[in-house]
Amino acid sequence: MSTTAQHSAPQSAPASKLKQGITGPLLFLFILGDVLGAGIYVLVGVVAGEAGGAIWVPLLVALGLALLTAGSYAELVTKYPKAGGAAVFAERAYRKPIVSFLVGFCMLAAGVTSAAGLAQAFSGAYLSAFIDVPPVPASLVFLLLVAALNARGIRESVRTNVVMTVVEVSGLVLVIVVVGLFLAQGNGDLSRVTQFPDGVGPASAVLAGTLIAYYSFVGFEVSANVAEEVRDVSRVFPRALFGALLTAGVVYVLIGLAASAAVPAADLAGSTSPLLDVVNATGFGIPEWIFGLVALIAVANGSLLTMIMASRLTFGMAEQGLLPSVLGRVLPNRRTPWVAILVTTAAAMILSSTGDLESLAETVVVLLLFVFLSTNIAVLVLRKDHVDHQHFRIPAIFPYLAIASCILLMTQQSADIWLRAAILVGIGLALYALQHLTSRRKTGSTSPVEN
Repeated sequence: MSTTAQHSAPQSAPASKLKQGITGPLLFLFILGDVLGAGIYVLVGVVAGEAGGAIWVPLLVALGLALLTAGSYAELVTKYPKAGGAAVFAERAYRKPIVSFLVGFCMLAAGVTSAAGLAQAFSGAYLSAFIDVPPVPASLVFLLLVAALNARGIRESVRTNVVMTVVEVSGLVLVIVVVGLFLAQGNGDLSRVTQFPDGVGPASAVLAGTLIAYYSFVGFEVSANVAEEVRDVSRVFPRALFGALLTAGVVYVLIGLAASAAVPAADLAGSTSPLLDVVNATGFGIPEWIFGLVALIAVANGSLLTMIMASRLTFGMAEQGLLPSVLGRVLPNRRTPWVAILVTTAAAMILSSTGDLESLAETVVVLLLFVFLSTNIAVLVLRKDHVDHQHFRIPAIFPYLAIASCILLMTQQSADIWLRAAILVGIGLALYALQHLTSRRKTGSTSPVEN
């Protein structure tokens, strides 16, 4: 892995009309905050249902798979630091507008689907501990508040993420510490951390758990869509990306070990607030409302960062001409893509009323696997494309391994999840056809009339 210059006189990345307000530490916390989100606070119980007490094993495997694809992103983001992420890479690699559109739309659909699931998580059991309100209205209001903060500005959004990330990491550290004290007193059962479900082979259990655990790591893709707003992206991005993923991986593995040692897997599997159950099991008397508030902040943080990604991706696709140009409009002073924010928020609101968190999370994974597959192929295709600034370079073996990992995970998805993803992709194809037809009509209307 290295940072290479493609020409004898390397230049900085091309200028952007978006504001470069993200520094290295802010980007690290941006990625860490998105990865350490609702996945660990809400889906630990689901992973326990698949892998038994060996929760940490799928989490470790998922980290390894995520790092493979992250290498491709580190190279392409530093090579082409433009809002739009995977859609930009696909356009350059395949030179087919429909391919670029579908890659971008899959990423966009994954983003709004993830935000919809996180809105559900926010309005569920953790929120009910504070206020008893219907979940659907609560989800809609939550998404509106996220949109307002997103529109205010990238600097304000990322700084808010810093505070939220500190809170959510503190909550996870609290779980690890109290369980450590719990075990030191001779309580709990460490032998559970190597136990798989009865009647299920370890390999099958780990693979099934990895499908869910993978959702907890895919948030790193969000960072590709704010590359245009990062200062000194070629130097900063790889360090922040790999550092955040490795930090999250260590925390996740420790959480998996702690949860399994403190609470039997069968109890975790049926819980909608598994980490709260873990804290309660230690008997240290930590008020439920405190940990509930931390969980809500974690979910809110993940939703904010996901919607930042979705709006920037929409903006980037509009700049490429893949979506209507109106979606590329920015606020004069704030310089944020306000039309894209409105549209993606509306889409998330609609999706929040369909499916449950688990099905929405699995749908996100399927959509992102297509995006990751495209990106891992693109990094190999674009090796001969030279740019006029320094960028990160990943050894070729890693993209090949990443391609294999994406195909493996695709083969493990259920028919229901494939159907949901296919419907969303079908909507994307319909939008593409409509945009193509509209563009042709506009071109025809401006052509000279022949006699």
